[in-house]
This record gives sequence, structure tokens and C-alpha cells, in this order.
Amino acid sequence: MASLHLTLLTETFPPEVNGVARTLQRLVDVLTARGHRVSVLRPRQRREAAGPHLFPATALPLYPQLRMGWALPGQMSRRLCSLQPDLLHIATEGPLGLAALLAARRLDLPVVSSFHTNFDGYAHHYGLRILQNLARSYLRRFHNATLLTLVPSLGTQALLAERGFCNLALWRRGVDGGQFHPHFRDERLRASLGLQADDILLLNVGRLALEKNIPAVVGAFRALSQRWRGPQRLHLALVGDGPLLVQFRQEKTENMTLAGMQIGMDLARWYASADLFCFPSCSETFGNVVLEAMASGLPVLAYDCPGVNEQFRHGEEGVLLPRDGDFSAAMEALCRDPGLRRAMGNRARQRAEGCDWGTVFDELLVHYQGVLQRHGEASARGLNPPP
Repeated sequence: MASLHLTLLTETFPPEVNGVARTLQRLVDVLTARGHRVSVLRPRQRREAAGPHLFPATALPLYPQLRMGWALPGQMSRRLCSLQPDLLHIATEGPLGLAALLAARRLDLPVVSSFHTNFDGYAHHYGLRILQNLARSYLRRFHNATLLTLVPSLGTQALLAERGFCNLALWRRGVDGGQFHPHFRDERLRASLGLQADDILLLNVGRLALEKNIPAVVGAFRALSQRWRGPQRLHLALVGDGPLLVQFRQEKTENMTLAGMQIGMDLARWYASADLFCFPSCSETFGNVVLEAMASGLPVLAYDCPGVNEQFRHGEEGVLLPRDGDFSAAMEALCRDPGLRRAMGNRARQRAEGCDWGTVFDELLVHYQGVLQRHGEASARGLNPPP
């Protein structure tokens, strides 16, 4: 397609570390490399200097690690007028995203949105079940006010369609098979945990938060550790940061390491140095870390939930448990069978090699082109809302 000027509005972006932020950074990098222009509007992070595309932000009350931006629609209108983009992509539905949506409607800008996070499903994890239906209604109204909502998995697409979301299209995720690769296995890292070659390192990567169901993997590991008689040693590593970090530090589970936030080559070494990826989350729209683990040659143990269950096949690249399944028993079965783990890990790497980011962004640009065409046709017929 011809050179595009895209404005991306997001409440999360590097230097924040999470799957959404990394995906959006890659979007910017790939589109820029292909000759397109991308302007990013986002909240200003702590200790970050003010900038023309940065907005004031405050920490979330129940989740201080995350910051929420805000702007009045008039302020956002002036910012968008100065940029004059061809297309606005709103990646998050917070106050900043709402201001952008209202401003774009006033300016008759075509708007695409993307659905990354089941925020309505998070409500019950934080004692806010009363807000779940309200949040779901808001998300539906928000996304239905855009010309297209991009979703990362078929399961998420089906769930949103069932809930009344319209104009949905699939925008899958990919993985960099050079960045995440089995050859980054680091015996020195394993030795620092007290592990020898045949010992078993179980790994979870992600936000240490209730919505990620992290207590399930920790509880399963504790139960397995009590009945394990070897001869191999077992060790669990949690890579990431979040609200549960303090709790896990206080509990001091034996043979468990809290590795903190890891990025770049350090993260790649943690993946490649593990033997089994344990992912108990049931709240994912996709789960980027699953693909990263597979690219690193790891079999995956997870619950059979939308998004995650589209990335690998039960019994081939890993094990999918029913939501009421015994995570600890499945963990033990895989720990006791190194041959099975190796075979699954090899197939996982092969499957991940087919998930190329280039194809992912080819498809995204096709979606953008379709939206621009429909918006142009509607404008010619005078069907778009007045500014």
C-alpha cells in the first residue's frame, strides 16, 4: 500500500514491559522500516521528560505498576489536528483512548481499535465483581464506535461476537525465532540456581498478578515438591514483576526463584535454560509468552482456554488441561518423562518457526487499507458523522 501516516494511541508502551507494549513497539518498528510514518500518543512515564506526544498520567490505585493517561477531547483534537494522520489506531480503552475516540469522531478521522486485554474479566480478581457488567458494556460501546476492532485470536473473536461486539477482524501475533532460540541455553544460569544438567527448571514468565493465576502454578509446585523423590532436583522460576511479588517474597517457597523483570538476551536465556513452561492463566486474549517459550524449545503446560489453546496442540507441543484439571499432577508427569519433554519441545520450536511477524504485519496493513477504503467511500456518500 502507499505510504501511510498512522497515529497510534496507547496507554502502555516501552519502557513498560508487557506483551501489549512489546507488540506495539514492534508495530512501530516494522511499519517505519516499510516506509510508513507512525506517531505514538501515550502517557508520560515516571521520570520521563515532557514531550509533544506525551500526556499526563497517574498510577492505578489497585495496580501502582501501571499508569493511566488522561486528556480532554479538545486537547486531543488539537493534537490530532497538528498531526493530520491518515488513520488512528487506538490500542487501549482508558481515558486517553476515549478522548482520542471522541476527538476523531469530531474530526471525521477513520479509527481502528485493537482488543488486547479482558479488563472486564479482571474485575472479580480485585473484589470488583459489581463493575464487571459495567466494564463489559463500556468496552462494547467503545469498540463498536470504531470502524474495525482487531483481535489476536479466534477464541477472543468468538467471545466478543457473542457479547455484541461488531466489525471484528483477526490480527494474530508472531515471534522472533532468532531472539528466542534453544541455543541460548545457559548452564551458568542453571548452576546459579543449584541445578545440574539433568535437573528440571520449571518457568513462568509474565505479570505476577491474580488475573494471571500465578498462585495456581506456585501451589502446584509446592504440592509436587512435597511428594517428589527425585533423583532430579526441581526448581521453579517466576520471571516478571507485579502486585504479588511482595507476597511471594514473604512466603519464601523452597526451590523457587523470583527472577524479577527480564528483557532482551537475559529473557531469552531464562526461556532457553528452562525445561518446562508452566502457564496457568485463564484470562488471555493470546499469550505472547507462550510463543516465546515455544520458540525457545520448551513444551508448554497450560489450561485449555481461548487464545492459549490455539498456539499449540495437546499431546504434541505440550499439555492442555481442563480448567478444573490437576496442574500439579500434569506437572509431575512431564517432569518424570524427559524424552517426552524433549520431543514436545522440538515440535514446539518447529511450530513457532511458522509464526512469522512479517506475515502478521502484512495482514495488519490489509486491514488498514480496507478501513481507509470504506471510510473514503462513506465520506463520498456523506455517511460519516459530522465533525
